[in-house]
Amino acid sequence: MSDPSIRKIVIVGGGTAGWMTAAPLAQRFQQAGPHGCEVVLVESPDIGTIGVGEATLPPIRAYNRTLGLDGADFVRRTQGSFKLGIEFRDWGRVGHRFFHGFGDFGPAIENRSPWQHWLRLSRIVDGLPGYEDWSTSTVMARGHRFTPPVEGPPSAANAYSFAYHFDAGLYAAYLQEYALARGAQRVEGLIVDVELRPEDGFVSAIRLADGRRIEGDLFIDCSGFRALLIGGAMQSPFEDWSALLPCNSAQAVPSARVEPLTPYTTSTAKAAGWQWRIPLQHRTGNGHVYCSHFISDDEASATLLAGLDSPALDTPRQLRFTTGRRKAGWVKNVVAIGLAGGFLEPLESTSIQLIMDGVGRLLQFFPDRSFKPHLAAEFNRRMNVQYESIRDFIVLHYKLTERRDSELWRYCAAMPIPDTLAHQIELFREAGRVAVLDPDGFAEPSWVSLFLGLGLVPERYDPFVDHIDPEALLQHFARLRQAIAQTAAGMPRHADYIRQHCLAPSA
Repeated sequence: MSDPSIRKIVIVGGGTAGWMTAAPLAQRFQQAGPHGCEVVLVESPDIGTIGVGEATLPPIRAYNRTLGLDGADFVRRTQGSFKLGIEFRDWGRVGHRFFHGFGDFGPAIENRSPWQHWLRLSRIVDGLPGYEDWSTSTVMARGHRFTPPVEGPPSAANAYSFAYHFDAGLYAAYLQEYALARGAQRVEGLIVDVELRPEDGFVSAIRLADGRRIEGDLFIDCSGFRALLIGGAMQSPFEDWSALLPCNSAQAVPSARVEPLTPYTTSTAKAAGWQWRIPLQHRTGNGHVYCSHFISDDEASATLLAGLDSPALDTPRQLRFTTGRRKAGWVKNVVAIGLAGGFLEPLESTSIQLIMDGVGRLLQFFPDRSFKPHLAAEFNRRMNVQYESIRDFIVLHYKLTERRDSELWRYCAAMPIPDTLAHQIELFREAGRVAVLDPDGFAEPSWVSLFLGLGLVPERYDPFVDHIDPEALLQHFARLRQAIAQTAAGMPRHADYIRQHCLAPSA
């Protein structure tokens, strides 16, 4: 072929995944002339989107920044709020709370993580405050404070990160407007057939119910759980992880906004699953993720509604799912993004992260029409590592539990786990060290937050921290703890910050 460049990209499906894919592609291919590339998104109004993923991780800020989005406008347009982490209630044991905050527990000391020094001091100092007192994001969250980190040398005022809560439907509409303004095309129609090239099995076109035929070079499957292209046409096998993550159902319902406007997500463990609470400017998002083998849908609905802290604004919406992933998310000229490629329950807000990273890796390994197989192989390798690492991180929440008060928790306590996660748990238990198996995934402070929060106290700590005078170390920690507390206390309240900088018109 004289010019092997991709000339037309067809995105199958809209929603969050479709428009998060279309926006950066449209940004890069704004011209669609002889040397450009068309970006066409096909969606049907008759097919609903999941649209309940309202919490994110800090890298969403880099995605928005790459698109050149105005931060305040984005928050206003999506009824957004800010997220410093996740508060976990009744995980590990009933009545216990811990916080997974975004950021470390202070600066390194003699090239060793600060929590290692805290662990040493906790063995020799009676009444030492908990490790969370050295997490700026956690202290801010306790006081419902928020302001973005400041520029400058490392200090309590920038030793944290943040993400967002937002209305997923409004975010998709926001990105749709962005993509269409940059030349993307939206086609409305129901796909009834997928045409394959007889010589190699590549997708050549999709056919709509009204007879229209849409050809393309690269097809991106954002069709959600249907996996119309990757599962249907390409027949990529689905790897079922239900034995590790048995929850297979969810119900979601909005409720009225309630004060204070918390700058964090809340996850509360229940008898057969867990309940989320996500504060937005105009409402609160709620949901109950559960295993239908251990509770009926009616009981699950009653549990959800009983756990609300404000009046429900609708009736609960039912969702069904199977946890797992496609063994290959890129097959021939089809790339799966979002739920078409796999699903992991939203316990750590990773759904939008997986969309974003899938799009980022597609751009990193973007093909031409020869579709060299090693591009797909590297994309699949990286995505598989990420899915498995997130899977293990979520399984950890269920596995490290003292709860035996229901069938689900007894099952989780006894269930076999992957060798990778077993290694990570035992390494921390025996030696107080963290194995981060995915460099693009959750970093050491996140694993430490989960291990310690769920009650796993290491038998030993890093021997190199013994070389520091404990009294000097204790004074350093006292100064740092005071600086964090004072810094957080001087910040505006979360609701006040939003009111001043990014209040939505209807909020």
